[in-house]
Amino acid sequence: MSNRRCTILVCQGTGCISGGAEQIFSSLEEEMARLNLEESVQIKRTGCHGFCQRGPLVIIEPESIFYSKVKLDDVPDIAQSFLPGGKPLEHLFYHDPVTGEPIPHYGDIPFYNKQERIVLRNCGHIDPEDIGDFLALGGYEALRKALFDKTPEQVIEEVKRSGLRGLGGAGFPTGRKWEACRMAPGEEKYVICNGDEGDPGAFQDRSTMEGDPHSVLEGMIIAGYAIGAKKGFIYVRAEYPLAVKRLKIAIAQAREEGFLGKDILGSGFDFDIEIFQGAGAFVCGESTALVLSIQGKRGMPKPLPRPRTAEMGLWDKPTLLNNVKTFANIPLIINRGWEWFASRGTEKSKGTAIFSLTGKVANCGLIEVPMGVTLREIIYDIGGGIPGEKAFKAVQTGGPSGGCLPASFLDMPVDFDSLVTAGSMMGSGGMVVMDEDTCMVDVARYFLDFTRRESCGQCIPCRLGTEQMFEVLDDITKGRGRPEDIDLLLELSDAIAHGSLCALGKTAPNPVLTTIRYFRDEYEAHIDEKRCPAGVCRELTKEKS
Repeated sequence: MSNRRCTILVCQGTGCISGGAEQIFSSLEEEMARLNLEESVQIKRTGCHGFCQRGPLVIIEPESIFYSKVKLDDVPDIAQSFLPGGKPLEHLFYHDPVTGEPIPHYGDIPFYNKQERIVLRNCGHIDPEDIGDFLALGGYEALRKALFDKTPEQVIEEVKRSGLRGLGGAGFPTGRKWEACRMAPGEEKYVICNGDEGDPGAFQDRSTMEGDPHSVLEGMIIAGYAIGAKKGFIYVRAEYPLAVKRLKIAIAQAREEGFLGKDILGSGFDFDIEIFQGAGAFVCGESTALVLSIQGKRGMPKPLPRPRTAEMGLWDKPTLLNNVKTFANIPLIINRGWEWFASRGTEKSKGTAIFSLTGKVANCGLIEVPMGVTLREIIYDIGGGIPGEKAFKAVQTGGPSGGCLPASFLDMPVDFDSLVTAGSMMGSGGMVVMDEDTCMVDVARYFLDFTRRESCGQCIPCRLGTEQMFEVLDDITKGRGRPEDIDLLLELSDAIAHGSLCALGKTAPNPVLTTIRYFRDEYEAHIDEKRCPAGVCRELTKEKS
């Protein structure tokens, strides 16, 4: 690799940093200086490259050589490989888990080559703290196109025709929301990016904000132009310090370059963005609770009936609220056209889906796939299957409000509507894989424990109902289950789903409903035989069925 201009990309996502990536970066700089290689080898920090389970990651470009599980002790050898006669380090390559064969280039690794990284296109490839990297790849060109080539109505029409949908449970069409906000009466309007990601097992928003913050900003600025807003907020939880840091840097750089502030690019359009750090309440993912939180009030959903946020949101002004991924898609739609975006995915679910793939799967990490890909392709082709020769048992999608789907759904196409039909949802993009050693009653208990703790307590069905459901599940896992408990859980689920004020309560029963629907025999074994088939519940017999 000597005498060639190379770039060493050191992943600086939260996962790799926790594994020592920052020290690896610093040590690489020292080694390159010691070997007088600074002129021929550039070292850059990047955002999350996605394959978190293999971190810390180091990528060598332009060869696209992929080093995983890099340690500080590997740095001298990596540096030496750039000297005349040096060769890539095979022991750091990814090795196929079946054949044991080394795979040197990340484009050949199934975890990557089965994906379609559109929203995550820049993550792992650019320095998120350097706007120059973003501009070099066409960053903010969509903003120029929107401001100078299109009217606000034409921007909204482009988004509507693309078929882009939001990440709420129903996947509401983004363009229709933008149109409603633009049509809402009032001179003062706001744009909010919901980066309050608190679901167990989900980290797609964090990784996007950490790895490519300018794409999110660009989407928000275009949204502000489209609806007629001059002010935007990014609502991000304080537990995401790296995302907050990089967003602050990106906002300052965007202001300096004239993409934010007064008279953006000489267009006469004013728009600026402020970061609001939330305290970490799951209920603040609900629009009215999030809005109240920004206003300095307790984050609780407004009572029903309530006006739509698009018509009466922040300080009772029309407010456009979208997710991180939704905004990051906007520059692509404007640059490449709605036809390009709509050509991806299924008939009713366009574009791609991002999942935080975790749990009992060989390859954990952040993935992006076309809508319509099957669960089997995600779990086995990209995820590498279940480790330890264990059998697949279930997959939980959509965070704590989603559902647990059994093996009979492995060939189901993944899109908004299919997941809802099966009893789950797209939601936050969490995807937790479970193997044969997982107790589904205990899983339902785990998610109910989360949602009951996160209930804001305002409405009785959610506050008391989730608590009662948890107590029933807790009794079942401890051998105190009664024959009538399954019917009681179903009755409580129905009452909570129909009586709660917001989506937290309405969807909280989903893990219970799906585990009863698909794994009822496990509930019956716990209750009737005082036996946990998976051997998880300590108070019950640990003998497996």
